[in-house]
Amino acid sequence: MSVVAQVAAVVAALVHVVVWVWEAFLIHRVHHSVFRQPASHVPAIRLWAFGVGFYNLFLACGLIAGLIALHTGHELVGRTLIFYVSWFMVLGSVVLAVADQLEMSRPRNQAWGGVAAEGVPPLIVLLFA
Repeated sequence: MSVVAQVAAVVAALVHVVVWVWEAFLIHRVHHSVFRQPASHVPAIRLWAFGVGFYNLFLACGLIAGLIALHTGHELVGRTLIFYVSWFMVLGSVVLAVADQLEMSRPRNQAWGGVAAEGVPPLIVLLFA
């Protein structure tokens, strides 16, 4: 697997770790600046955000486990994990883009930063692997 793909996998994992912290532990602080949600929505979204935060952590762990396997002589396992999790992230970003266009939580076209952050690094993994 190319160095570009491996670096992109690390970036994708780091993005998902940061989002885990924001969603699971700091939602009351970043609800407006990151997620564009008013303070009055935080009690209603807190449970959802906590669960989705850990979902993001588990995705990051999948990429990290794949990279570890790749570098410890388990190339097939490593590549399989990296490809699967990367596709999962790319498709998750597509779902986020569709939800944005359907105005599911805020006005249309406000989630493109999140779409790019979630989808571009794993797309680079898939293109350069």
